[in-house]
Amino acid sequence: MKKILVIDDDKDVRLLLDRFLKRQDYIVSTASSGKEGLAMLSEDVPDLILTDFKLGDINGGDLLKKVKEKHANLPVIIITGYSDIKVAINVMKNGAFDYVTKPLFPEEILNTIKKALASVDGDSDEGSEAKEPAVESEIPAKTPAKKKKRKTGNIFGTSQASKNLLNQIGLVAPTDFSVIIYGESGAGKEAVAREIHNKSGRSGKAFVAMDCGAISSELAGSELFGHEKGSFTGAITQKIGHFELANGGTLFLDEVVNLSYDVQVSLLRVVQERKLKRIGGNNEISIDVRIIVASNERLLAAAKKGKFREDLYYRFNEFEISVPALRHRDKDIMMFAEYMLDGVNEELNKDIAGFDREVVEVFKTYPWHGNIRELKNVVRRAALLCQSDEIKVDNLPYELVNHNHIHFADSENELEEARQATAPAAGQSTGEIMADLIKPTHHSRMPQDLKEAAKEAEAELIIRTLKEVNFNKSKAARVLKIDRKTLYNKIKYYNL
Repeated sequence: MKKILVIDDDKDVRLLLDRFLKRQDYIVSTASSGKEGLAMLSEDVPDLILTDFKLGDINGGDLLKKVKEKHANLPVIIITGYSDIKVAINVMKNGAFDYVTKPLFPEEILNTIKKALASVDGDSDEGSEAKEPAVESEIPAKTPAKKKKRKTGNIFGTSQASKNLLNQIGLVAPTDFSVIIYGESGAGKEAVAREIHNKSGRSGKAFVAMDCGAISSELAGSELFGHEKGSFTGAITQKIGHFELANGGTLFLDEVVNLSYDVQVSLLRVVQERKLKRIGGNNEISIDVRIIVASNERLLAAAKKGKFREDLYYRFNEFEISVPALRHRDKDIMMFAEYMLDGVNEELNKDIAGFDREVVEVFKTYPWHGNIRELKNVVRRAALLCQSDEIKVDNLPYELVNHNHIHFADSENELEEARQATAPAAGQSTGEIMADLIKPTHHSRMPQDLKEAAKEAEAELIIRTLKEVNFNKSKAARVLKIDRKTLYNKIKYYNL
């Protein structure tokens, strides 16, 4: 079994990499600083080092030099949160095998590690190439016998909005149309792109994704089209670009509006001619790639502002799909949450059965402005904190439980008042706070007279209106045709 040394000053990253790599049958040791990592290296030399670029006591570049002084052939992979060409060039110049950028994707890390180890063993000639993107986003981990086998791949809900979305996917997938996918950040645009690919005639070929918002303009051209050795300072090897990697398959460009004007010009030429030249190269390479792009901004509007080429927009705009926000798919929330919990159970080696009733209530009423990505982060965090067989309200972030008091305050003063009003008393748990927040606003018994029934009806109307406007009290007052002061008085009166 191969040994990997992980060096990162982030405890959570160390923990997750340790568990993930052990599931892939590697022997893993971890260090929380560069000094500790070098000390461990002097005692036992691993087969590979995976280190963060920005450590508390030393940067990854300096650490790399120290490693290479004594172990020239030891492959080192750098984790960096910087999409800066200088970082990439420097670490490659100093002898790094490759680099991976944050956010981390399991398949990308695993592919890079395998290539690095194979280059040392002499089993592959790919070791000298720069990184290539992930072809799939999930790694089905080994499932313990006591747990049910987890479903992998993309899931879609059963709400009407999800059914409409699947109908559109089913309509365009068998064609070779270019597709523009619109949707809020975190709504699942890449999942839609993958589903289009999986249901197309190209499903047996590569699906290559590129986040245009996470790559600098200097690197974007190289990532898309590749480059030849020596074509620019730091180009010490030939690089195959995303278009070539996706040949015969699908190329997904997320947040395409972030590409620089120069790259858009080159991209238009490739889309029109279906041929490309690597940077610094002379040979034309024919490509057969289906292009799917995504944006949270309307591309035509961006074109009118001069941010995006209008002719490129018309090239892409053969079919449009809009991914609905999670708050408009409320019937799907728990299906997504349970699917995510299955994955986190594998990741953290836990066996959490599900969600407490109060958690379900919070999930269904929270507006999820971060959409599916936010839901996934909440589930992962809650599972990490959970010490029982069910996720409780105490495991949720305080802001999530109290969102209607905090997240939708109409002013800074109101925000501070909400914080103070909902701050936990000494010894009061989040669960007790939640119990107060969701307690009935009226008696469950039948009203005794017409006046009491009218009060209950008014309270219900106020609650329903507040939910419909995401607890924006100014909007609620306008909808109810009363002033804000009156609304506040009624909220207080009915103890909403």
